[in-house]
Amino acid sequence: MSHIIHRDLRRVPPVAVSAAGITVTDRAGRTYLDASGGAAVSSLGHAHPEVLAAMHAQIDRNAYAHTAFFTCDAAEELAARLAAEAPGDLDHVYLVSGGSEAMETALKLARQYWLEAGQPRRRTFLARRQSYHGNTLGALAVGGNEWRRQPFAPLLMDVPRVAPCYEYRDRADGQSTEAYTAALLRELEQAILAAGPENLIGFVAETVVGATAGAVPPTPGYFRGVRRLCDQYGLLLILDEVMCGIGRTGTLYAFEQDGVLPDLVVLGKGLGAGYQPIGAVLARAHIVQRLRDGSGAFQHGHTYMGHPVAAAAALAVQQVIQRDCLLGAVTARGTAFRRMLRDAFGNHPHVGDIRGRGLLIGLELVAERAGKTPFAPEQRLHAIIKGEAMARGLMIYPMGGTIDGRRGDHILLAPPFITTEAELAEITSRLADTLTSSLTSSLARR
Repeated sequence: MSHIIHRDLRRVPPVAVSAAGITVTDRAGRTYLDASGGAAVSSLGHAHPEVLAAMHAQIDRNAYAHTAFFTCDAAEELAARLAAEAPGDLDHVYLVSGGSEAMETALKLARQYWLEAGQPRRRTFLARRQSYHGNTLGALAVGGNEWRRQPFAPLLMDVPRVAPCYEYRDRADGQSTEAYTAALLRELEQAILAAGPENLIGFVAETVVGATAGAVPPTPGYFRGVRRLCDQYGLLLILDEVMCGIGRTGTLYAFEQDGVLPDLVVLGKGLGAGYQPIGAVLARAHIVQRLRDGSGAFQHGHTYMGHPVAAAAALAVQQVIQRDCLLGAVTARGTAFRRMLRDAFGNHPHVGDIRGRGLLIGLELVAERAGKTPFAPEQRLHAIIKGEAMARGLMIYPMGGTIDGRRGDHILLAPPFITTEAELAEITSRLADTLTSSLTSSLARR
């Protein structure tokens, strides 16, 4: 009997005993192709020798130093690298232990920014429905994942929300992409005016929506319009790139492809590629300068922030990505993977949409394709798919509630950047078998 409080309290998952490249092996000797990078984390795959060597070397030098007393070379070098490679003046870095901590940090930093400007009335964030920003209470409050929010709603601060940029579902027949985008921006402006710009801290959004809706990219011009409204009404723009950032979409930051510069960007997952828990917030110069000129301190902190071993691992990950030209590989392999998926599922009666950027790809599943009708939530198709995939040695990331937190199913794919085209073809083949079996089982239960 396990004494761990597992995610599923009725089932103990297989025990992973080794991993290398894109393959994980369990105690029974079964192997699994990691087609989701865990949760879009393992960008370099498993057991990369240079990352492991960097961690060992850091442990030999110094395994831990509390940031109330010391900084360390690994954290300083990582921050310098992130600042140098980030666009514009996103050149201040706060290192924490994961995405949820990073989002909490961004929310508190944004609030303190306005406090130090003498505007204490600014206490409200704007966000979007069908988003996910983390599982701690502040992050959960700004997130729009209703399934995760519902049990804890009485504990969460109120956050007005606008529609997501979800073209597949929400653009009307006959409506152009430009008109749809303009309507979203009008809704955002109306929400800003309804809340009162003087009461708002900032607007929070995932550049490419991750797990909640399945790799939903923005329409062209959407974030440029968002940035324009934030500037017009004096809001900070906070972009969550915990899942889609640090190369996953083919550029280090997904927002680079949208021609905007956020005031704060939140990182996690791919920053350290799973080798150690790490997250970060990058802030533009004016954010930090206001605190420096005011109180002189950011009123925040965590025990393991700036952890030397985590920073050393993340630094090595970023060095490998640059040296091995993996951003170009993500673009090329992402294009190849989407082609394979379109060939396999482009005319599938139960695959309504194939979308994403780079190696962050989603497949939305439908009971009826022409009307985009979702499967009944009671069928729990996403859960069936996960089990069938594991039985075939395939790790994918299916989720339910794609449309509104209750209806809809999708599959998220986020293989490591090092995945070969042959491995992508094998992933596609196993996914095809998985869908055939899962849909046969699900449709038989109707």
